[in-house]
Amino acid sequence: MEPWYASRETVKAALDAKETARSNAQVDRALEAASREIEGCLHRVFYPVLATRSFDWPSPNRSRSWRLWLDGNEVAELVELVAGGVTIPSGHLLLYPSSGPPYSRIEVSLDTSSTFSSGDSHQQAIELTAVYAGCALREADAGVLAGAVATVGATTVDVSDGAAVGVGDLIRVGDERMVVVGRQMLDTGQDLAADLAASAGAVSVAVADGSGFSVDEVILVGAERMLVVDVAGNTLVVKRAWDGSVLASHSSGADIYAPRRLVVERGAAGTTAATHLSGAAVARHVPPGPVSALCVGLALAQVLGEQSGYARPEGRSGGSSTVSEGRRRTQEFGVGLAALWDAVYASCGRKGRVRAV
Repeated sequence: MEPWYASRETVKAALDAKETARSNAQVDRALEAASREIEGCLHRVFYPVLATRSFDWPSPNRSRSWRLWLDGNEVAELVELVAGGVTIPSGHLLLYPSSGPPYSRIEVSLDTSSTFSSGDSHQQAIELTAVYAGCALREADAGVLAGAVATVGATTVDVSDGAAVGVGDLIRVGDERMVVVGRQMLDTGQDLAADLAASAGAVSVAVADGSGFSVDEVILVGAERMLVVDVAGNTLVVKRAWDGSVLASHSSGADIYAPRRLVVERGAAGTTAATHLSGAAVARHVPPGPVSALCVGLALAQVLGEQSGYARPEGRSGGSSTVSEGRRRTQEFGVGLAALWDAVYASCGRKGRVRAV
């Protein structure tokens, strides 16, 4: 599975869809379609991929430097450039634009004519190992591993923060990247420190260590979900009966669960699966804001369209007719998507250029 540019949880929150609604498959299908549509239209991938790619050797320019246009293979981080079997020292490589990644061209400032013998073919003569991405690399802190990953074949990892990562996100632990394909409830290791009444007004949940929980994390006690809206010392301030669950009373000592077990695809985006120690930092890749917003908008449009059978209500006939509420909302939503596309093209679209000789 390739990463998405918004998580399942983000779209469900925008839809106000309850976990009990079991709409995961529909939302996932919409996110996959939206993410791939964005890539197809912008001709860029907005997540990092570690790879070695081959390029033809370019002609030298007037200054005798060598200029390699990357043409749809923008680089976020350069690892190594090998030309004709010879590794070019990093000090001789200049990446452009100088404002920072993604880089669209590389100039080699030394005379590399000796790199090739007269019989060398210049086709596919350059091997460029890099982290390829159509955006600068941004990561958000996503807590730490709550347990060791002892084997390279493990398909689940336990994390300390159930609110920091969602399904579809790309995470990194050490040098390995993983795609999150599911989440499961995990015992947090803490229990209720006091009885909790079956009342929507009973919003203070006493625990042994409040620092072990995060705002916006969903906890599970018995069969009732609760949203953590604040943490005050060792008291969690929550919204009761969250996600369509049923309000209930709970006794002191009841186990507290949270969605901290991630089902993952290992060794994603060109990396290699490895073992990791408990407590290792977890980072989440952050796509460009306009790209994420557009992905959510496209996914919402598809889900809502499927739910309505893609119906388009018509306005009433007559000179003084008014457009129906459904049509008005459809029109407003369409304008909103157009504005999102404009924002993405302006900030992340590939601009035209003229190659210098």
